[in-house]
Amino acid sequence: MKRPFLLASLLLFALVATSAWSYYRRAGAGEGMTAQAEKFLATLTADQKKIAVLPFDSDARLGWHFIPFPDTDGKPGRKGLQVRNMDENQRKAATALLQSALSEVGYTKATKIMAMEALLKELEKSKTGTPLRDTDRYYFTVFNAPSPGGKWGLSVEGHHLSLNFVIDKGHVTSSTPTAFAANPATVMKEIIPAIPKGTRILKGEEQLAFDLLASLTPEQKKVVIVADKPMEEVRNAGKPQPATDGPEGIAAATLTSEQTKTLRSLISEYAASMPADVAEERLAAIDKSGFEKVHFVWMGAEKPGIGHSYRVQGPTFQIEFVNRQPDAAGNEANHIHCLWRDVRGDFGIPIK
Repeated sequence: MKRPFLLASLLLFALVATSAWSYYRRAGAGEGMTAQAEKFLATLTADQKKIAVLPFDSDARLGWHFIPFPDTDGKPGRKGLQVRNMDENQRKAATALLQSALSEVGYTKATKIMAMEALLKELEKSKTGTPLRDTDRYYFTVFNAPSPGGKWGLSVEGHHLSLNFVIDKGHVTSSTPTAFAANPATVMKEIIPAIPKGTRILKGEEQLAFDLLASLTPEQKKVVIVADKPMEEVRNAGKPQPATDGPEGIAAATLTSEQTKTLRSLISEYAASMPADVAEERLAAIDKSGFEKVHFVWMGAEKPGIGHSYRVQGPTFQIEFVNRQPDAAGNEANHIHCLWRDVRGDFGIPIK
């Protein structure tokens, strides 16, 4: 009998978490991902490999999104091998691959996002025409055969999760776009034991931004708050490259030391979902390009429960966060979408 992917993930997490992340920190994320990808592919049948492995230059590598895609005419709505179609050993190998691609913090967020599908299924079971909610409806795709000296890519994707990587000679050269989302953002009522009341998967991404906003003076807020309504959605969702508009809002150069500390904490909250060496490279690139050039802009309400959004942008990166939609139970502004993108070019492809 197949275990749900979430359960397999949690079991493996409990067994190997400490030793595995210690290894990834020592060896580097790219080396660990390459080794785990090779092990994962070794568990697949020839027919499964036709689905799970695509050419590196495939257009599918640049196709991504975090919304639920239904199957059409019996064909899956997403690229890759669905977890539902894996046996138990394959699921364990997929779990280990996912674990190698994220930090302990990021892995916990990803598996909780998957678990939210079970909660949504319960909340929406009386509604008609709602998308299929399934904790096994996540897809793994490898682009090119992974090898220590080669170049290959990885996509792990499903509802409210999109992870995209390029690994070249054992080094992660691209880790964007990265999308995490949560519905509900705050769990108002316990429906399933795995997701207790009060759960906030993306708490840091939201609360630290509110903390920064609250620390601003009235004069600073005049620069930071550019609209009384939130963005409709994160920009360029599903597109290969991020929006190329210049930064808006207040520059880090004009913030106080405490405000700068909070801004750094907010940025680090996003980076911390990646393995240590990837996170360190993201943050080092921000400092090298000039942290004083980072901008913070806000749109919408200044308190939770009413639509709000923000953007943090510098010469190397762009963070976007939107909490505008109601959750499945109808609670206003309780549905988060947030992204980290590389303004120099996602998927390892420079923006010209």
